Amino acid sequence: MTDTSTLTIRPVPPRQLSWLRTEVSDWTSQGLITPEQADAIRTRYRSDHHARSSIGRVLLLLGGGFVGVGLIWLVAANLDQLSPVARFGVVGGLWLLFLVGGEALAARRASAPLVGGIRLLAALGTGAVIFQAAQSLQVPAFEPRLVGLWAAGTLLHGYLARAYLPFVVGIATGLYWWFVQPMWDAQSGLTVVVLLGAAAVLAAGLAVVHDGRLDSFAWTWRTLAGGMALLALFVAAVPEIGGGAVEWSPWLVVVLAAAGVAAAGSVLVRPGLRALEPAGAIVVLGAATLLAMWSTGTDSTDVDAADWLRAAVSVGAYVALAVALVALGTVREHPPLSWMAMVGLVVFTTFQSFAVFAPIVTGAWLFVVLGTVFLGTGFLVDRARRELAQALDTTTDDTDGAAR
Repeated sequence: MTDTSTLTIRPVPPRQLSWLRTEVSDWTSQGLITPEQADAIRTRYRSDHHARSSIGRVLLLLGGGFVGVGLIWLVAANLDQLSPVARFGVVGGLWLLFLVGGEALAARRASAPLVGGIRLLAALGTGAVIFQAAQSLQVPAFEPRLVGLWAAGTLLHGYLARAYLPFVVGIATGLYWWFVQPMWDAQSGLTVVVLLGAAAVLAAGLAVVHDGRLDSFAWTWRTLAGGMALLALFVAAVPEIGGGAVEWSPWLVVVLAAAGVAAAGSVLVRPGLRALEPAGAIVVLGAATLLAMWSTGTDSTDVDAADWLRAAVSVGAYVALAVALVALGTVREHPPLSWMAMVGLVVFTTFQSFAVFAPIVTGAWLFVVLGTVFLGTGFLVDRARRELAQALDTTTDDTDGAAR
């Protein structure tokens, strides 16, 4: 008999717990496990519904966010009466208090919402310290390099402490830096497309590297990769978005090199089918860049064969990407990818239909054409998703049968 008093109780989502209890009852009725073993399995898991959705958790996170934003605001507006050294000391002291306090609470296994709230304060306080130091050194507060340092600091905190909220703050601030820094001196639509595609490559590579090591981080990187890929093709399909050339800068070279290193690292760390994710992102980067460079003219009232061809290629590429993301979401059990793909497809086809068909057909016929496009693309995506899910179920059944 198993001693249940020594088992570690693991919290799981309510839906998974309900499924597990149903399966355990089925296994017991078939004689696969004994009633004692079934009881041992049931007592090892508990629902974490209340921990995840409690009002206390929401209030702690909101409180941490408001205090952190208020701290940065104080740096910008309300500490002028103190000397620069005193201001930096106050802000730095508060940041250290939050940083050390959050990790001390985590080491003592305090309430997860409380630890998350304090860690969020520390992540936001990192920005306050950086901006205060810049103010003391007479560095303009709007410099994107400051946000880049903020992102680097919070990402370092997130990885060293395996802390998710600082990691998310680092992702958000890092995205801002990723796009603003390379375009600080000169802007062009084609550069935006390249940056979106490169972000998809970087995120896809890092998602593969994190798989099996930091699953929550991998989940976030994979979600980001899907979103950036969809945006890259969407922006690239806007007529004349790539009218200007890529505005090269040292920072653009840096971000492209970082994307390449992440893709190469994923292949070295996780060779095999997983390498298809960063490879697919590289294909999206190339396709989006070429599509953005494809110019057909600026007269929206005169839609010729070249405009139709470009629109058809754009829709085809976007549908292919959406189907690929649905497939990836099914294989990786990552529902946000599938939802993003379907929502993105609806928005994209709406945009393309009005951009291409509106100058030709108007009124009710425009909605008939638009609905036809929706039905066709929706049928293709849904059928691909169903066939893939059925194929995966068949593969799993065959594997289970061979194991028996």
